[in-house]
Amino acid sequence: MKKYIGLVMVILLFTSCAKEETLIPDLPVNFSAPLTDPRLSRLSTAGGAVTLTGYGVAGIIIYRRADNAYVAYDRCSTVNPEQKNAVVVDDPSLTATDPVSGAKYSLYDGSPVKAPAKTSLKQYGVTIAGNTLQVTN
Repeated sequence: MKKYIGLVMVILLFTSCAKEETLIPDLPVNFSAPLTDPRLSRLSTAGGAVTLTGYGVAGIIIYRRADNAYVAYDRCSTVNPEQKNAVVVDDPSLTATDPVSGAKYSLYDGSPVKAPAKTSLKQYGVTIAGNTLQVTN
């Protein structure tokens, strides 16, 4: 009986510690523009964010962190991702909110900061080559 209880405990431990899987589909993302592009003008200072449509599932957000690193996320909310609700950058641009569910995400790392969000925004890679910013997955 003790072996049975031990086996059940081990199974529960491993299943409860499973990493949450993102349900945002993998669509090819390849955005590239010079940092002088007017669409990216808000990225000239730390804390600036821009949204672009036509990329990823619901568009992308590019954010310039206080440490001057750039990060990019899919705008698709992780709450009911099958609905493809696009998050909206808040003012000031430290967070983004799903207008349907009320979920809120940090733009610093994409992590959820307000329920019902439990999973981070889908993140894309950002590279700077010379004066060109590129977002890819």
